[in-house]
Amino acid sequence: MLKQRIITALILAPLVIAGIFLLPFPAFVFAIAAITMVGFWEWTQFVDAKSRWGAMLVPAIALGASIFFMPTDVESLSSLALSHQYMLLLGGVWWLGASMLAITYPSSSSLWSKATALKYLFGLLTLLPFFWSILMLRAVNYAESPYHGAKLVMLVCFLVWAADTGAYFSGKRFGKRKMAPAVSPNKTIEGLVGGAVLAVLVTWSGAAVMDIPFVSLGSLLVIAVLTVIASVLGDLVESMFKRASGIKDSGSILPGHGGVLDRIDSLTAALPIFALLYLWLV
Repeated sequence: MLKQRIITALILAPLVIAGIFLLPFPAFVFAIAAITMVGFWEWTQFVDAKSRWGAMLVPAIALGASIFFMPTDVESLSSLALSHQYMLLLGGVWWLGASMLAITYPSSSSLWSKATALKYLFGLLTLLPFFWSILMLRAVNYAESPYHGAKLVMLVCFLVWAADTGAYFSGKRFGKRKMAPAVSPNKTIEGLVGGAVLAVLVTWSGAAVMDIPFVSLGSLLVIAVLTVIASVLGDLVESMFKRASGIKDSGSILPGHGGVLDRIDSLTAALPIFALLYLWLV
């Protein structure tokens, strides 16, 4: 399994980086839309639908409608049209509520585990802000510097990877206080702190190397820490839905890594929160 994970990562990582930096913007929109639809497909396992293809109708219409009614051109995305601001705010509110559901699980499951409509809604609230936030970040200063937004997206990826790495090692060495034992027994407060420390260092150094401006060191610290917390909660929330549905992995499309949701669960929370804070504060 470890060998499989390493091989997949060695193939996937360069493709992801190349896609972020090299795809023309319309192709980038299409690629992120495709990833989002795969995420929705894997989410259909959580909604107790008779047909997974039938269950795809709701997210397909929702994503299509959002693309139809919300501008996807670089100018509108970079200037943060009102609809885009509402989408970021919606993502922020959702992750605040979702974190409470995960931390209080399993008692919170009585509110949603039998409600198919709510599970559909949770999927939309998870993946639509992810889709739009990554486009908004990619579009930042696109006219002046086509790679500036790509560097922002890459910085969030580095932040999340650093948080995962720091949390793993610090949690393994110092972990005692469980965050949400009913959802993910291995996640601890000590791991979260270790992940946040490493993520802040990586964000600071990455911003310096890639010449990404922040208002101040304080704003960088606040944005990095809150994004780390969101990334951990994103992982917990997906784990909660998988546990409630009796599923180990969201899919098998990525050998050794599970499904697309298993790989982007932290990013589905981290990207909207980072975009909300960065685009509003910087």
